[in-house]
Amino acid sequence: MFESTFLSKFFKVFITILFVLFGLFYGLFYFFTSPKSDKKILSEFKDVDLKPRITHHDFNNFKYRKLIIINDTVLPTIFFVHGTIGSCADFIEYIKDSMVYSKANFVSYDRVGYNYDVQNEVQESIAFERDMLQSITKDLPKKKIVVVGYSYGGPIVLADTTRYKKAVLLAPAVFSSKEVMPLLLSFYKWRATRWLIPPIWKQASKKKLSHQKDLSVFEKNWSQNKNDILVVHGDKDKIVPFDNATFLKTKFPKEKFDLVQVRTAGHGLIWSKYEFILEQLILSLN
Repeated sequence: MFESTFLSKFFKVFITILFVLFGLFYGLFYFFTSPKSDKKILSEFKDVDLKPRITHHDFNNFKYRKLIIINDTVLPTIFFVHGTIGSCADFIEYIKDSMVYSKANFVSYDRVGYNYDVQNEVQESIAFERDMLQSITKDLPKKKIVVVGYSYGGPIVLADTTRYKKAVLLAPAVFSSKEVMPLLLSFYKWRATRWLIPPIWKQASKKKLSHQKDLSVFEKNWSQNKNDILVVHGDKDKIVPFDNATFLKTKFPKEKFDLVQVRTAGHGLIWSKYEFILEQLILSLN
């Protein structure tokens, strides 16, 4: 009897602790991966002498926002396209760095479906994303733009055949045969567990499931991009394998394509290898 009572109490305590830990993990996961408000983003610049602006726009009846810093109209502009998930805030540390903000202006925007407090569905179309990028850059001098695409931002930049100063692809997911479908996607695919997925991750999952098919259409035409292209990719990337970069290299002439392999780097290299990526961006401004 004593042993049975003890085991029953132990089981209840164990289950309670498990639920508390799950709730804590879920709360932190939700908080740190959700898009930031305008106020929160602007507060990130309190410690630097910069004057960022956040503006709100429409594209094809979809709302989105831009984070803009214009230091000098004579300077080139680094134009960031975030991955999935992601937001205009992903590149704040690069924008704030004194080594680079004295050399460039910046534009970063939220892709549709990843906005803060806007209920737009993610658009499962590289063509849509490409057209949106082109609409945002249309009034800027193209020869002064270094357009940077991270992860799923990579194929958006690559699909845009506009002639820019340079195209930089960071861990780009650009070939359907190289797409990795993580087991965690099952939580989104199963209706019984979909409710557990935070809203922004539902959008990301939806995009992930359609990305492979969309890539199979566009990847045949990557060579139509006439920009000088720099690809920076980690050789330990499990989410977007390094093979994406090596295969892409075969599609371009040597004088137009440069591949930088980052040793021991995973998919989060824009954060884990910040100083190295920063150096590459500065070199791209020349």
